[in-house]
Amino acid sequence: VQLQASGGGLVQAGGSLRLSCAASGSIFSINVMGWYRQAPGKQRELVAVRTRDGNTNYADSVKGRFTVSRDNAKNTVYLQMNSLKPEDTAVYYCNAIQFGAIYWGQGTLVTVSS
Repeated sequence: VQLQASGGGLVQAGGSLRLSCAASGSIFSINVMGWYRQAPGKQRELVAVRTRDGNTNYADSVKGRFTVSRDNAKNTVYLQMNSLKPEDTAVYYCNAIQFGAIYWGQGTLVTVSS
């Protein structure tokens, strides 16, 4: 499974961005798709994930501001990020889990200026 993420960039605090991640390759049934992020000098952390059935899990720091959605037919996951803060600055990684195997995208940089 290959994951291709897009949509990162530079935005001012309070602004919005939408990330997309499309899966391709040997896809049978991806159970979980979502996003993690890694800020400079910090460990990678969960941002938001969504199961095939629609269950979601969000980091407390993004609840109410970010929304994760999926198009199962297109094997694509999205992350709508609103009310962005400088502390959201990080490389965002797409993640997918299929039959217990974990896959990662290449990362897309999100920079929020104050």
